[in-house]
Amino acid sequence: MRLAFLGTPEPAVASLRAVVRAGHDIEVVVTRPDRRRGRGGATSPSPVKAAAQELGLVVAHDLAAIEDADVERGVVVAYGAMIPASLLEHVPMLNVHFSLLPRWRGAAPVERAILAGDAETGVAIMTLEEGLDTGPVHLERRVRVDEKTAAQLTQELAELGALALVDVLASPDLLEHPVDQRGTTTYAAKLTSETFHLGPSMSSVEVLRTVRLGRAFTMVDERRLGVRVAHANGETRVAVGVIARVDGDVVLGTLDGDVVLDRVQPEGSSVMEARAWWSGARLGHEPRWT
Repeated sequence: MRLAFLGTPEPAVASLRAVVRAGHDIEVVVTRPDRRRGRGGATSPSPVKAAAQELGLVVAHDLAAIEDADVERGVVVAYGAMIPASLLEHVPMLNVHFSLLPRWRGAAPVERAILAGDAETGVAIMTLEEGLDTGPVHLERRVRVDEKTAAQLTQELAELGALALVDVLASPDLLEHPVDQRGTTTYAAKLTSETFHLGPSMSSVEVLRTVRLGRAFTMVDERRLGVRVAHANGETRVAVGVIARVDGDVVLGTLDGDVVLDRVQPEGSSVMEARAWWSGARLGHEPRWT
């Protein structure tokens, strides 16, 4: 099948490689423009652009390139921008969405599934419509969430979605007979800095779910402290809002017990063991986390 591929971040690369391996002709890959990264002025391509160039595919940064290409269908995986209805009328498109629709329509379905404590999530291959993730579903696949981090779960869903996408493209029946979404609709609101901010009003479960997102932080003595790995021990050894060294552990006091910090990232430093951070932190009297 002659396809246009639209995608930008690393999780979309698995689907790009999968459709190429399956023998489909990718006439054009559309991705977001190169971005400045780091302190210098140099730019770098998106992961999808880098993969497409490795595969010898034509790359564009403008959706108009699809209108000029001879394609039967488009495939969209985390492209990062809305597709105009006029283009969808011209080129039908499939979207690989990382949730079990209609649960978690929107920008951050993996993170919202973790924060909500969902037991399972999955991928849905749907027809792209003008509405936000409203299209009928051609195929879905499910996975357990368990205690996976957002990075681990996203990688699993990316690989699962790539396989499901190839299955749909290979099946006239799946392509031609999608099923309307059924169930309660929820929206995966965009993540903000506050999404990752750990505070003493949170339970231990809420703290640990946020840590699994990968960018969690709290403030200790007015300094930012990233929390990369932590665990609960079922004990209550410090008061709510207190951070302390207890029996060799660095402990946050939450609403319902201890959260033990394993690995942290002080502001301006690299990731380190929490005990090493504590030893060199020179904290004030009775420090608190906020």
